[in-house]
Amino acid sequence: MLTTDVTIIGAGAAGLMCAFNAAARGRRVLLLDHANKAGKKILMSGGGRCNFTNLYTEPANFLSGNPHFCKSALARYTQWDFIAMVARHGIAYHEKKLGQLFCDNKASDVLQMLLDECEQAGVDLRLGTTVETVEKSADGYELQTAIGPVRCSSLVIATGGLSIPTLGATGFGYQLARQFGHSVLPTRAGLVPFTITEPQLKAICTELSGTSVEDCLVSCNGQSFRENILFTHRGLSGPAILQVSSYWQPGDTIEINLLPHLDLIAWFTDQQRLRPNSELKTLLGELFTRKMANLLAEHWFTSKPLKQYTPAELEQIAERLGAWKFVPAGTEGYRTAEVTLGGVDTREVSSKTMESQKSPGLYFIGEVLDVTGHLGGFNFQWAWASAYAAAQHV
Repeated sequence: MLTTDVTIIGAGAAGLMCAFNAAARGRRVLLLDHANKAGKKILMSGGGRCNFTNLYTEPANFLSGNPHFCKSALARYTQWDFIAMVARHGIAYHEKKLGQLFCDNKASDVLQMLLDECEQAGVDLRLGTTVETVEKSADGYELQTAIGPVRCSSLVIATGGLSIPTLGATGFGYQLARQFGHSVLPTRAGLVPFTITEPQLKAICTELSGTSVEDCLVSCNGQSFRENILFTHRGLSGPAILQVSSYWQPGDTIEINLLPHLDLIAWFTDQQRLRPNSELKTLLGELFTRKMANLLAEHWFTSKPLKQYTPAELEQIAERLGAWKFVPAGTEGYRTAEVTLGGVDTREVSSKTMESQKSPGLYFIGEVLDVTGHLGGFNFQWAWASAYAAAQHV
């Protein structure tokens, strides 16, 4: 039987981070993953450049049924701590926008850094290794695995959520949590595109598939995000849509201000005075792509020279562009979701150590917990911070 101090299930961002930090304390660490490669989600993140943290990380950037839970770990391992490690490894990076930090080169730089740290610390990494069963023993936990039985005093669950099953995501972490008496809050796809089936709107989205609109204000349930949106053949995507999707529930209305930087009524009134003979679609073509302007003019408005519109009509046009409302049919689901909302109830986990309050020696870190960050590097920072917190106590 393989005996070790710490066994970590899941060699993603949180699992790798926890492994080398625990090993650095002199703990014997076994890191298991059923996939044939560690950190698959790291490799595809940020368009292959890994948005590894955010300069402006704070608790307000996270959703949880227990919003205070994330504060302790985030305060003890900050974005600056991770940035210092990145710099120490000589990885070039840049701020894209809104505090989002990306590798200059590629995401594999961050993964290789984590693997190098694990190797230097003496972590025993076993890939392609499934875990069949986990049982509590007198002095810890006993696992039946593809490499035989394993005994450990501390067991860390870093199995992630349900998002992007093609990368190996499963509900195994939730299953283990329930086995040891934990509540698992309902899970759903987060940071995910919307699907649209309403015929007219679907036709617009299909026609404009691939078209991006810069600087939109997207709102739902009292939350607003100002970023670009992207039309797809299924519906709507882009950063602002992904952000607001985490706050949306089926049946809720989404509102989009397509031009938040303009006082539209004043602007239309000015244009009517300055260019009375210009057609509405010509004017819209200066704000959007010509194709989008023509489609909006065709589906939403009757295009005619500006001088022919009454003030009430211009107000209606401004209202439609500044507060476009629709109800999505749904989302694209876990297939394309960047994260999983919900998860292991944090009220049953120590915010200082990430240890279970139900089963001593059992720890939960990263996405398996009911802590979900906004888009822009926040979920990685939660992985680093929660992993570091657990590593000091396993």
